Amino acid sequence: MKTYNVAVVGATGAVGEEIIRIFEEIDFPLNRLVPLASSRSAGGKITFKGKDLVIKELTETVFDEENIEIALFSAGGSVSAKFAPFAAEAGAVVIDNTSHFRMEDDVPLVVPEVNPEDIAQWRNRGIIANPNCSTIQMVQSLKPLDDAFDLIRVDVATYQATSGGGKTAMEELVTQMKDFFNFTLNDSPHVKFPHQIALNLIPQIDVFMDNGFTKEEMKMVSETSKIMHKNIEVAATCVRVPVLRGHSESLTMTFDSAVSADEARTLLEKAPNIIVIDNPQKSQYPMPANCVDQNETFVGRIRNDLYREEVLHMWIVADNLRVGAATNAVRIAQKWVEMEGGS
Repeated sequence: MKTYNVAVVGATGAVGEEIIRIFEEIDFPLNRLVPLASSRSAGGKITFKGKDLVIKELTETVFDEENIEIALFSAGGSVSAKFAPFAAEAGAVVIDNTSHFRMEDDVPLVVPEVNPEDIAQWRNRGIIANPNCSTIQMVQSLKPLDDAFDLIRVDVATYQATSGGGKTAMEELVTQMKDFFNFTLNDSPHVKFPHQIALNLIPQIDVFMDNGFTKEEMKMVSETSKIMHKNIEVAATCVRVPVLRGHSESLTMTFDSAVSADEARTLLEKAPNIIVIDNPQKSQYPMPANCVDQNETFVGRIRNDLYREEVLHMWIVADNLRVGAATNAVRIAQKWVEMEGGS
């Protein structure tokens, strides 16, 4: 079996660390793992499968020098914009976790459970884009229902963990909670968020657009249509919540015909990488605390609307660092190896 030299760009970041952990857990045809980071982190070491690997500096030539065949980028949009083309020119397939390339027409935006066939478009630029964390878990859950009932519209409210803002955002929540118990929360600084996040909800993720929606909300609108190859109406309200890991979403879905909650539950139980937890009488439903380090999307609270037979409601939760970023990126790599790697 052919094996591959794989680079992880942003190896010391929250998502980069998760990607490396996932490669430790799965059976991937890996020849060599090369952790890449900025000059500040270069020379340090990470542990991979019991061995120390030296972190190399991300440069324009490192992909050629290391004979990289698959490059997973998770170091920010400006880094991807500058260095991803060099990786592609060196012959690597780039799987990019940032928003930089997502909506470019010649770059596929992929969730393997939804549109794996789009991976074949990687040859256009040598790049495959990983969608936004909140989009990934949503379209995974929408796909089997759309196939069965013809989805027209989604109204979604997200409850997004601080880890979506990176390590420093998580640290800000922890620091503020410590300050709360020390009775100094009013003096606790907030840098990553526009307001205090501890014991609070912030109905803003990213900047506001002229239409009144935030950039994060508009990502869900545009990415859903591109991934599902369908003009689905999407209205999103994205909220930052004082949770470390695990994004939650409340979905209201409108279909072209009558929909059954029982049938929807059965379809979701059979769908790939989805776990249904839906026994409200016993207080069993998905929660962020139960999804950490998990590679599946959890679905519950599936119920029909009280007034319209073509409307369905449900609640979904996933580990945003895994399902919403690292796991999806690695699954793209796995699918690429399966579809294109041997060609």
